Amino acid sequence: MRPVLKLLSDDLIANVVAEARGLVCTLGVEIHNKAVAAMLCDHGAGTGGPDARIRLTQGLIDRALRTVPRSFRLFDALGNPTHDFSGDNVYFTPGSAAIQILDGATGEMRPPTTADYVRYVKLTSGLGHIASQSTAFIPADVHEQIADSYRLYLSLLYGEKPVVTGAFTIEAFEVMRDLQLAVRGSAGALREKPLCVFSCCPTAPLKWSAVTSQNLVDCARWSIPVEFVSMPLSGFVAPVTLAGSLIQQTAETLSGVVISQLANPGHPILYGGSPAIFDVRYETTPMGAIETMMLNCANSEVGKSLGMPTQGYMALSDAKQLDAQAGLETGMGAMLAALSGINSISGPGMLDFESCQSLEKLVVDNEICGMTYRLLEGIQPREDFPALPILQELLRDKHLLIADHTRRYLRSEIAFPGPTIDRASRVRWAKDGKPTLRERASREVERLIARYTPSRLPDDRKAELTRLMEAEAKRYGMTALP
Repeated sequence: MRPVLKLLSDDLIANVVAEARGLVCTLGVEIHNKAVAAMLCDHGAGTGGPDARIRLTQGLIDRALRTVPRSFRLFDALGNPTHDFSGDNVYFTPGSAAIQILDGATGEMRPPTTADYVRYVKLTSGLGHIASQSTAFIPADVHEQIADSYRLYLSLLYGEKPVVTGAFTIEAFEVMRDLQLAVRGSAGALREKPLCVFSCCPTAPLKWSAVTSQNLVDCARWSIPVEFVSMPLSGFVAPVTLAGSLIQQTAETLSGVVISQLANPGHPILYGGSPAIFDVRYETTPMGAIETMMLNCANSEVGKSLGMPTQGYMALSDAKQLDAQAGLETGMGAMLAALSGINSISGPGMLDFESCQSLEKLVVDNEICGMTYRLLEGIQPREDFPALPILQELLRDKHLLIADHTRRYLRSEIAFPGPTIDRASRVRWAKDGKPTLRERASREVERLIARYTPSRLPDDRKAELTRLMEAEAKRYGMTALP
């Protein structure tokens, strides 16, 4: 039996959804994109007041919920299936868009470079429990106007795993689309085998910026999957109560679902978010707070009740170093997210309120994800009934180390972590030099990067990726890529 976590009753979910629907139909949504606002009005939404907010209708919401896909799949750069976002299938991806990296040598945060990003892609390629890449951090050695497309370019050039990404400008979408087309070869092939998921983030409360709403429409028209990342902050720009924040998040996400499905009925989406509480003591948004985790898990329950696959920002930490707090918050988040059946869990590797990535933390988090997958398998009987023959053998031989039963089921029953996790005796640990967690993680980072196998994407497609990226860089005065 698979263990599960459920925080909301069916009645509470129904009330949350009903209130959210009422909000977007009564208060409406602030749309800072004239074309998107016009599209909504053309399909029956109204402005209905001096505030120019777009008020949806119950019919529009029902129509969108009828066409939104119940699941979809992702494929790697070679066209192999990697993700099936259906049921309670769970996949982990690193957190995205950090502006700092934790330097493995110094233990200090600093702006990342292209070299850091390439190391990250090579490392992620070898992490067995991390199913996809993300555009994890922003290299500081390129023009800011190409930061979005450049990260995707490096991910597609060096890695094969699908990419969770996003655009911070309207202009960036076009080249990011073309990079995906260069890998797939045609628009039809890209629609058939999606390679990326784009994050689209409404602004709290109940608002869509010109950039994000246009990115959403552009993704929909090209059938590029999106994840909705609503970010209510409980007690700041959302009600302080968890139920109140959940209502607001549901309203914001439902408005995105409507825009998506009007632009392209059947457009694949992940019903997600990155909610957080607001810690008034420090004016911070702790992603490692238990209430933040509860909001993510509850949001997934709402999304699943509406028939959609889900996403959440969990399995990350607000700590500034690879320390006990980092393990505590990441481990709890990963376990709770998986038990809730969140389909796409974003966060491994992240520190400092989603602003920093750490390669060393990422290898530790990979082990946390592996333990989480073992938990999801639950406890299954494997020739354990009747128990008498096994216990008779134990009493006779005084151990079961080489028993047939042990050899058949050892690997399937016990998940052995990699060398980052210390399970050696104290004597053996001391003989190895008493390595700290950071030291063990650093060793594993270097070991996996040394074992990196270059992407098997054909050379002509790699060359096209580089041609597109170089052309985009030249638009902003860069004569060469780093």
